[in-house]
Amino acid sequence: MEQEMIKNNQVMITGEVMSDFRYSHRVYGEGFYMTEIAIKRLSDNFDIIPVMISERLIDTKKSYRGQGMGIRVNGQFRSYNRQEEKGNRLVLSVFARELEILDEIPEEKGINKIYLDGYVCKQPIYRKTPLGREIADLLIAVNRSYGKSDYIPCICWGRNARFASDLEIGSHVQIHGRIQSREYVKRLSEGEAERRIAYEVSASEIRIIGGEKYSV
Repeated sequence: MEQEMIKNNQVMITGEVMSDFRYSHRVYGEGFYMTEIAIKRLSDNFDIIPVMISERLIDTKKSYRGQGMGIRVNGQFRSYNRQEEKGNRLVLSVFARELEILDEIPEEKGINKIYLDGYVCKQPIYRKTPLGREIADLLIAVNRSYGKSDYIPCICWGRNARFASDLEIGSHVQIHGRIQSREYVKRLSEGEAERRIAYEVSASEIRIIGGEKYSV
């Protein structure tokens, strides 16, 4: 069962380590730490992806930032709800199951791949940009072992967006794409705002299980 849960949520990323390891929590004596990885896009912009790593996989006391080295991570995209003063906030990160330190930072576009097999758990939101580009937002529930689920926001473009806009809550879908980061401003109160980073899956291919498939 555990192996099946791993197969329905698969991530592979390579990039540059952007921060030293920060302690997150401990489970059954095993310490987990956070860092960020910068992955180069074709556009020469970067996605900055948070990664959670066990102390069993790497020396978390050592700094890999600015050393001219890269890192390859295989794992899963996970979520949890963090309680804040004004409600819950969905927090996302890559949970590393395997990693490898590379001798150098990839000069060309880094690897950024994700595959999800899950269920639509919120009505899709379809809209158009001021320039007429079609977008659809999805929230996908991906089952984890022990009755848990990860809730992954996904964004679809063009004909993928039109296809996704017709999906019903409960639809079983498979999605291939990449993890992207984007900055936005969260208004907290009158005259008060906070700059945040959102993480989502940009879908390049979406398929209904037992049904149709679309890809960009």
